[in-house]
Amino acid sequence: MAATEAAAEDALDASVGAENEVRTATVDGTLHGQRLDKALVTMAPEFSRNHLQHLLEQGHVQVDGQSAASSSRRVRLGQQLHLELVPTEESQAYRPQPIALTVLYEDEHLLVLDKPAGLVVHPAPGNWSGTLLNGLLARHPGAAALPRAGIVHRLDKDTSGVMMVGKTLPAVTALVRDIAARDVQRRYLAIAHGWPTEDSFSVNASIGRDPQVRVRMAVMASGKAARTDVQVLARGRAVDEPLHRSSDFCALVCKLHSGRTHQIRVHLASRSLPLVADAVYGGRPALAMLRQALHATALGLAHPITRQPLHFECSPPADFAAAWASVAPGVPPVVPADLW
Repeated sequence: MAATEAAAEDALDASVGAENEVRTATVDGTLHGQRLDKALVTMAPEFSRNHLQHLLEQGHVQVDGQSAASSSRRVRLGQQLHLELVPTEESQAYRPQPIALTVLYEDEHLLVLDKPAGLVVHPAPGNWSGTLLNGLLARHPGAAALPRAGIVHRLDKDTSGVMMVGKTLPAVTALVRDIAARDVQRRYLAIAHGWPTEDSFSVNASIGRDPQVRVRMAVMASGKAARTDVQVLARGRAVDEPLHRSSDFCALVCKLHSGRTHQIRVHLASRSLPLVADAVYGGRPALAMLRQALHATALGLAHPITRQPLHFECSPPADFAAAWASVAPGVPPVVPADLW
C-alpha cells in the first residue's frame, strides 16, 4: 500500500475507533466464576462470542482497569468490566475508502475502468475492505444508493482488465438487463498450459459449486448453463521455470456467452488447458506469472441511457504481456477484428 493510501486508511480507522461504543458492567452473583468471554456475551448479546473473543485478543477489554486478553479467565464478584465495541470487519465493508482507479470512460451514468490484478471487486470473507466497491463509494456519493454500489459484473481478484459500473439506478437496471440478454460483448486473453489440437472450439457445459471443494466451481450437470468460445491465436514452447524444461503453452481469446463464476478457468481446465498460475484449477506458476493468466481485454455494449454503441479495449499489464510474448512472439495481445 502506498504511503498516502496507508495514511488515509489510518485516519479512517482512527475516526471509526473514536466513535466506538463503550460498555461497562460490575460482576454480580450471576456472573461470579464465569469465563470472561461468557460475561462479555451478557454485556453485548448482539455480537457473536467469536467476535467478542477477537476483541479480547485485540486489547479492547479491561478488568479492573487492566487489559485482559484471556477469554477463559474467571471473573470475580465486584470486578469492573470495560468493553469497547469495535464493529466487525463485515459491518464496515460498505464504507468509502480512497482507492486509485484507472478510468477508461466516465459520464454521469457509466464508469468503465481497468481493474488491476489483485484488487477484489466486492467485499467477502477475508476481504472486507480495500475493494473496488469501497473505492466506488469514495469516488461518487450516489454509489451508496445503488445495489452493490453499481457493480453489475465482476472480475476475479487476480484477473485484470476492463469492467463497467453503473452510476445511476436507470443505468444499473439497463446494464443488468443487457448482460442477461447477452447484449454485452466480453473478450478475454488467456495463456494456458497445453497444446490444443483445434484452432477454435466451444465449451458448452453447465457450471456449479464443486461439492468437494467449496472454493472451486466445476462442470456439472446440475449447474447453470454456460458457454465459452475459444480461439487459439498461437501455440508455443517456452521454458517452464518450476520444471526447468520446455513446456507447451497456448495463447487464447475467449468469448463469454454467459457469466458464471470462474467460467473461463473452469471451462479451459475441463479441456486439460488450465490457465498458467491458476493453482485452483490445475495451473502452475510459469512464464514469470504468479497469478492466473487471464485478462479482460475488450468490452462492447450499448450505452445504458443513450444506447450509443461503445467499445473499449484494455492492454494487458506488464506481467501478462511478457508471458504472452514468450508464448506468441510476433502475435500482438489483442482481439483480431474478425473475432468481434
